[in-house]
Amino acid sequence: MSHSDSTTALPESGAGWSGLVSGKNAIYSVTLAGSVALHAVNVFVATTIMPSVVQDIGGLDYYAWSTTLFVVASILGAALSARLLNAAGPQGAYLAAAGIFAIGTLICALAPAMPFLLVGRFIQGLGGGFLYALAYAVIRMVFEPTLWGRAIGLISAMWGLATLTGPALGGMFAEIGQWRAAFWTLIPLIAGFAALAAATLPARAQAGDGASPLPKAQLCLLTLAVLVLSAGSVASAVAVKLAGIGGALAAVALLVYCERRSLNRLLPDGALNPVGPLGGCYAVIGLLVLGMQPEIFVPYLLQVLHGQSPLIAGYLAALMALGWTLGTMVSAGLGEAGGRRAVLAGPLSGLCGLVLLAVLAPQQSDEAWMILGPVCFGLVLVGFGIGLAWPHIVTGVFRFAPEGQQDLATAGITTVQLFATAFGAAAAGMVVNLAGLTEPGGIAGAQSAALWLFAAFAAAPVLCIVLRFYGAGRKDS
Repeated sequence: MSHSDSTTALPESGAGWSGLVSGKNAIYSVTLAGSVALHAVNVFVATTIMPSVVQDIGGLDYYAWSTTLFVVASILGAALSARLLNAAGPQGAYLAAAGIFAIGTLICALAPAMPFLLVGRFIQGLGGGFLYALAYAVIRMVFEPTLWGRAIGLISAMWGLATLTGPALGGMFAEIGQWRAAFWTLIPLIAGFAALAAATLPARAQAGDGASPLPKAQLCLLTLAVLVLSAGSVASAVAVKLAGIGGALAAVALLVYCERRSLNRLLPDGALNPVGPLGGCYAVIGLLVLGMQPEIFVPYLLQVLHGQSPLIAGYLAALMALGWTLGTMVSAGLGEAGGRRAVLAGPLSGLCGLVLLAVLAPQQSDEAWMILGPVCFGLVLVGFGIGLAWPHIVTGVFRFAPEGQQDLATAGITTVQLFATAFGAAAAGMVVNLAGLTEPGGIAGAQSAALWLFAAFAAAPVLCIVLRFYGAGRKDS
């Protein structure tokens, strides 16, 4: 769920980095970057410790739910953030978000069984969604327009920092059998951030147009689709699993129906036409992110099949996020023609990575780097492909946004990305449970799950390539 970092078209900065890190702006920068860092580090901590969690309190069937519920709640938090900001102002909004996040973290740290942990993760996700969305909204309030671009860049860099610190924090405590301590460690960080926000941020929001009406029906259907698919994934009967798939698809179809006819929209006009210019961009964004969701099972598979410690498995699982960063760095400076090639090369890279993982990840190894090395390369390829296409496909959203709907279009990038993350996590749970992760379980179940997981999700970059050749997405860069 990382790297949703390009969410608005911003003016070029003429003031340079010095304007962002000097005087009062430096305090604002630390506060806003800190909110995103908390959210991002928590994502990688939870991913790293989940194998240890299920070993301790059980609930392997619900492994993917930890991510699914977190992201669903993050979507709701992001959607409600404008209302919280208008009602409480930047200072109050951040304190409320930090409080919600802390409550969820405490529940996770104390959870005696998986259902309690899932409740904590949902509350964490709600607070994290607030923290993440508020950072982008408050940038416009506390910085001059010439600094917006660099402020966005600073916030985006927090995901890179999280790939270094999150797996270390989670892995360190998992290796000594104290996964709860990873959550406890977040509590003083949350308290310190809340104190900083209270001391530095303005108490009242600037006057504005107010929040647009909330698309309640679409948000409910979005949540229902993810939860129905997740519920079906843990059922023992295949018929119930298939019913979960059918119910989720029906909820998505109804969501599209409501979105087309509602006055209160989640997405701008043209966003639901996958072969149109704007809809093609959104479709590719969703599919790129969907193809990354096998990541949540990577730490478990690396420990069971490849003999890695929790710490090493956590870092290796972060290779997808590292690949995304590398791909973005390579791609960001490309011109128009290079951007068009990048939007095609990105899904091809992701497809190659997933095929490599489907072939090699199921092969059991114990420190056998002749297998594990290519597995790591496959993880990097998947993330690299997303990063390669991302700057140019996001630019396509900016370019093709209808007049007067630019804010809705840019906010839609986060909405589509989070939905793809949540739905993909639920789908990943469905695939691995159908493939035998829990029954028969053990080595054989993990091998079958690895094969089907990576092979099934290879369909996502394939669809990206099809859209690129046959849809209007060909004009998106």
